[in-house]
Amino acid sequence: MEIRYQSTRGSGEAVTASQAILKGLADDGGLFVPTSIPKLSASLEDIAKMNYQETAYEVMKQFLTDFTEEELKNCINRAYDDKFDTKEIVPLVEKDGAYYLELFHGATIAFKDMALSILPHLLTTSAKKNQISNQIVILTATSGDTGKAALAGFADVEGTSIIVFYPKNGVSRIQERQMVTQKGANTSVVGITGNFDDAQSGVKAMFNNKELAKVMNEKGYQFSSANSINIGRLVPQVVYYVYSYTRLLAQGAVQNGEAVNFVVPTGNFGNILAAFYAKNMGVPIGKLICASNDNKVLYDFFETGVYDKNREFILTTSPSMDILISSNLERLIYKIAGEDAKATAGMMAALTDSGKYSITDDMKAQMKDFVGGWASEEKTAAEIKRVYEEAGYVMDTHTAVASAVYHEYKEKTKDTAKTVIASTASPYKFATSVMTAIDKKYEGMDDFVLIDELSKTSGTKIPNAVEEIRSAAVLHDTVCDTADMQKTVEKILGL
Repeated sequence: MEIRYQSTRGSGEAVTASQAILKGLADDGGLFVPTSIPKLSASLEDIAKMNYQETAYEVMKQFLTDFTEEELKNCINRAYDDKFDTKEIVPLVEKDGAYYLELFHGATIAFKDMALSILPHLLTTSAKKNQISNQIVILTATSGDTGKAALAGFADVEGTSIIVFYPKNGVSRIQERQMVTQKGANTSVVGITGNFDDAQSGVKAMFNNKELAKVMNEKGYQFSSANSINIGRLVPQVVYYVYSYTRLLAQGAVQNGEAVNFVVPTGNFGNILAAFYAKNMGVPIGKLICASNDNKVLYDFFETGVYDKNREFILTTSPSMDILISSNLERLIYKIAGEDAKATAGMMAALTDSGKYSITDDMKAQMKDFVGGWASEEKTAAEIKRVYEEAGYVMDTHTAVASAVYHEYKEKTKDTAKTVIASTASPYKFATSVMTAIDKKYEGMDDFVLIDELSKTSGTKIPNAVEEIRSAAVLHDTVCDTADMQKTVEKILGL
């Protein structure tokens, strides 16, 4: 069955998977969603015998129906290779009464590698399939991890260039060093004097600027996105939820059909939405526990049915979740609104105009599988220390938010279902926050000294992604105001 993609805001006809990947964002500003979420064609027991690459093919072929078997397998095999430091690609580690799904074994030590290792291959294959001769310009906003993972994925990929905007003072020092030292003749990195939401809004405005698109086309360029608004980002993320469930099945940790809860530290809503898609494909998932930090706009939404971004933006030690406009939530809103594009467009317009919108009681009832939770900075630091002292396991700040939320949820509900916590980044990416949480004596020490201390404390090898930036030269030092983002892009492209 062919799966096509339509805009959450409804104008325009449905497009193929490759066309949706190429465009990134629909012409009306909506996000592409499949006309229906496909079911898995293989049984969970059969998938339990497959490795990661085979599982990826089994899941992705259901969504990307205009790719041939050869094209899709080629993309998968080029993505999930020795860039990952473990054959399993995503190990499942049992600690402290839960299973931690380690999504950080790729080239840039964050979960974004899971999708951004394959997106360049999906994109260049899509361009060939659609006879595109323009150079594809990847335009991306990052709250810290997407930027580096996208830069690493697209560096020197023929027929593409990439421009990444990040909040100049809103990412960790390691995250910034990873980006500004990025090699590749086709890469550009720009700091903005604003926060992630400013960067994301600026990028969306450029995507929706028809005049800019016309000028770019005349010069042989067209935009696409590496943000999780691109369906080519979302589909590969569904894979690891299917994979983790089938690993539990293979180990005999669960019986076939036994529901498992997933806890996901959440900012832009893409990662937890992928788990929701996996559930809709037939994976027995119980609760989807959405973990927020102090920027708890999603927690409040699940509690009240009102999405309200009119609040203070708080910089935390889990910067990838420092987001007040969760773009991917639009895909869930569209689904629970009965795929009513007009209603979805109305709510998104209200978000733009007044910074808030409300959902109906009927829509709220359809989100019964979602549970919101949040952890303060103090709770997050305390969780890092507790899990290290009690289980000898060192986790990063984002994973700690999820872990703290899970233990609070379990205590409150007495839900004893097996639970998988999405561990979204390596502790090495946030060494200062992690080490000072474990012991205050580390406060004020240099990041790279702390990285060495972290290696001793955790008994793990320092990842290459960190070693290589220790002495790397800064290659990108552009900073601009939010209002000048388009001018900066025009200058980079020579428009």
